[in-house]
Amino acid sequence: EDNEAHAELVMRSFEAHRVPNHVTHLKDGQSALDYLFMEGEFESGDIELPHIVLLDLRLPKVDGLEVLKRIKTDRGLCKLPVVILTTSAAEKDAAMAYDYHANSYLVKPMDYEQFRAMLDNVGYYWMSFNQDPWDNKKLGPQLNIGDLL
Repeated sequence: EDNEAHAELVMRSFEAHRVPNHVTHLKDGQSALDYLFMEGEFESGDIELPHIVLLDLRLPKVDGLEVLKRIKTDRGLCKLPVVILTTSAAEKDAAMAYDYHANSYLVKPMDYEQFRAMLDNVGYYWMSFNQDPWDNKKLGPQLNIGDLL
């Protein structure tokens, strides 16, 4: 998210609902890719993969659709839930996001209270109810392609 006010609102919303997760705010698409792929300033590998990515489409350096595409085509990251959180209500953008396997597409409301309410619901759903793709205890045994042959 390149909009500081929107990023701050997301973080405050999660804190207000006691979402017990650490939030990492990255300001452009290249930083997001560097973080997820442990490159550039994050190449030390001393990071933990997120449980979810809230991704804006309109990002500097590398746009959100390219970030989404890279996440969903990477074997190690493809299960990572990606929620598009954008100002674009364009059908074309939503269709492309789903073509690249976005898990959800949300348009930011212009009204502050509606935006805050939406973030409250997003945080609660994705952090409380959704099964974490990295927690194998919750998801049960994973089936490998070799198990099918």
